[in-house]
Amino acid sequence: MIDVQGLRKQYGDLLAVDDVSFTAQPGAIFGLLGPNGAGKTTTIGCISGLLKPTAGRISLLGHDVATDGPASRRQLGVVPQELALYEDLSARENLLYWGSAYSMRGEPLNKRVQMVLELSGLLDRANEPVKKFSGGMKRRLNFACGIVHGPKALLLDEPTVGVDPQSRVRLLDLVREQTKQGTCVIYTTHYMEEAENLCDRLAIIDHGKIIATGTLAELRAILGERDVLRLTGLFDPTTVAEPLSRIDGIELVQAEQDMLTLAVANASGRLSDIFQALATAGAEVRETTLTQPSLESLFIKLTGKELRE
Repeated sequence: MIDVQGLRKQYGDLLAVDDVSFTAQPGAIFGLLGPNGAGKTTTIGCISGLLKPTAGRISLLGHDVATDGPASRRQLGVVPQELALYEDLSARENLLYWGSAYSMRGEPLNKRVQMVLELSGLLDRANEPVKKFSGGMKRRLNFACGIVHGPKALLLDEPTVGVDPQSRVRLLDLVREQTKQGTCVIYTTHYMEEAENLCDRLAIIDHGKIIATGTLAELRAILGERDVLRLTGLFDPTTVAEPLSRIDGIELVQAEQDMLTLAVANASGRLSDIFQALATAGAEVRETTLTQPSLESLFIKLTGKELRE
């Protein structure tokens, strides 16, 4: 339903998106997982037609976004990271406005507005000005405005940023509800737990490039059953590799003067062997951090850094 091939977006010397390709299917959630500045929002902007790609091709519901923009956007819903609300209008008036922007009129529009107000838990506040809403309520209304016209494809750009736990749960339930109706969803996030619990397929993006893609099980298989062990202290990157290589099941992911990152099978039971090997190389270990197999540990293995860094 959404097909992105060789997408590239450049601003002067800055390459924001670098040869990104993926497909997203109806009735499923495709996640773009990466830190702030990784290229997620730029990718969403190109798919929605708000940004013109430097290179590549995007097909949305069978329509080329570049050559057939209006048709490609007719069945598209967008929930941007920045709130797209008129704060002096009520929740109902915001929804009526965005529904009419998609040529909805009369009773069908009124019924749809009533439905999404109920879905988002805002029916009892429907006629109040949005400026009186809490942050979580605004996020829910922002989502409601993106689905009021019943889109077949939905782009969600960090829809839960800065919300309270109750609103987060409500928003995630709303996302799942859309896929039950056959909607194709692209979901960007930098929250590992959201990606793990919500997405059917994932792409990990960093510095504008997709570095891994697949189902959660397929991505975990890249790491295998190994833990990620991060050691901080004083190290000579040229000398630590050899003694560590003598220990079976250890992969040196990253070596710097103040930090080592290792992928280790059963790391907690092998710390003494690792410390002894490093001691023979003259290393000084000051702190250890052990992360069990997860998306977080996979991200560390692929990028050498934590997602929040």
